[in-house]
Amino acid sequence: MIKQKEKGVLIVISAPSGAGKGTIISELLKNDNKGRWLSVSTTSRSIRTNDIPGITYNFVTEEEFKAKIKENYFLEYTNYSGNYYGTPKEYINEKLNKGIDVILEIEIEGASNVKKIFPEAISIFIMPPSLKDLVKRLKRRDTDSDEKIIERFKKAYQEINEVTKYNYVVVNDNIDDAVSKVEAIIKAEKCRAQRIEEIILDIKEEEIHKLLMDEEFINED
Repeated sequence: MIKQKEKGVLIVISAPSGAGKGTIISELLKNDNKGRWLSVSTTSRSIRTNDIPGITYNFVTEEEFKAKIKENYFLEYTNYSGNYYGTPKEYINEKLNKGIDVILEIEIEGASNVKKIFPEAISIFIMPPSLKDLVKRLKRRDTDSDEKIIERFKKAYQEINEVTKYNYVVVNDNIDDAVSKVEAIIKAEKCRAQRIEEIILDIKEEEIHKLLMDEEFINED
């Protein structure tokens, strides 16, 4: 008898700033009826106008973040553009063991650290259609100075050169298409041989002969 493992899958999604990973994740959660949970990261960066505390991030001071590091609170953490970002350990294994898929929206360094702990995690990198398009998106957000945008662009260029560390790359040139591709990746991953377990039934040889002689059993569709 073959049955699907009931454990959820860990989905790591990364992207350069402005590539649209937040929008894609929102769509994945909005359309979900399969049981998914987004682990909300903790950060020391300042709250922006479009942020919702507890939903986009859990916001803390740098001192509070460093205290949580000492408490071994994070699964992984990193410093990105002068701000700390971390993934709380709490609830992740609990959700996975209940068959709930867990989504982590994290930076490249954090994704690499997670893969060391969870090698079975699905890692997906969201790519902008082009670097020119990325600059336009960063300008359109109107949240950073030109100097900060240049800094983010340089960081994005470095990150894009790390895509080979990921299992999959999805170009976000159209949000609906990008979401569909991520959904297809998750669906395909759940059919991988490693995620299927075989349950061997204890059956005696005489019972096998009996089944082979049972015409009704043989003729079943």
